[in-house]
Amino acid sequence: MPGFIKPQLATLRSKAPETGYLHEIKYDGYRVQIHLNQGRAKAYTRNGLDWTKRFSAIAKAFGIPGQAIIDGEIVVVHEGRTNFSELQAELARGRQDRLLYYAFDLLWLDGQDLRKLPQIERKSMLRGLFDAYELSPPLLYSEHLEGDGHELFVHASKLKYEGIVSKKADAPYRSDRNDGWLKIKTVQREQFPVVGFVKDPTGVAALYLGKREGRELIYMGKVGTGWSRTASSQIRKQLDTVVSPKSKLTKPIRKPKATWVEPKFYADVEYRDISSEGLLRASSFKGLSKR
Repeated sequence: MPGFIKPQLATLRSKAPETGYLHEIKYDGYRVQIHLNQGRAKAYTRNGLDWTKRFSAIAKAFGIPGQAIIDGEIVVVHEGRTNFSELQAELARGRQDRLLYYAFDLLWLDGQDLRKLPQIERKSMLRGLFDAYELSPPLLYSEHLEGDGHELFVHASKLKYEGIVSKKADAPYRSDRNDGWLKIKTVQREQFPVVGFVKDPTGVAALYLGKREGRELIYMGKVGTGWSRTASSQIRKQLDTVVSPKSKLTKPIRKPKATWVEPKFYADVEYRDISSEGLLRASSFKGLSKR
């Protein structure tokens, strides 16, 4: 039985393929490879670190007497979706009772290396493993759809999932980033009032953002990417016209490098999610307008 196997990684694409692929929901968690060997279980991160102790509840849940190497994702589901911030918080508390493991590939089974088999055959064998040993939560089989991935992508967007992963049905498992697996991410887009900024020599290094909830102006985090040097300079010139001596947030926050502004300008921002602390994740600036 081999040791840790370098994982296959997905290549980012803007559109889901129409034919020849299996489509799965993209999970927002920790990629984990489970090694089962005659009743002993180990859990490895995507970089090969042994995290068996941190994920001992998942490892022990596999009641498989033989050998198997399973690829999947450890997640925490919060408000109907996998939530990375909630997963991190759970691990920080040293707890595992909310952890789930979505298994999506089978690389080794009872002395047989399955990596050269087509993706669809490996998934079928993984499904058979779940059925044969009646595996149940916290272990979950990652279901997939065949055909045009656009339909699943549309549903994933509506449900505010991170996106989908499309896997070529007849492809082997390859330990690198390639077109055998494709990831198509959903993004959310919204306008947020700019409440402050961090200066750099020619413009802005970051914008602090807020959101109006009734009469309150709450802090939503910052955005620090998405503009060119020229655009950064233009943003700075606009924000310099509305500089304020103090923060206009309902609950002030400590940001020593901040230059506070009147919330007259709105940043158009793409972001992936909102963390459990209420802050934007993976945000990118798209434009600035005045209201």
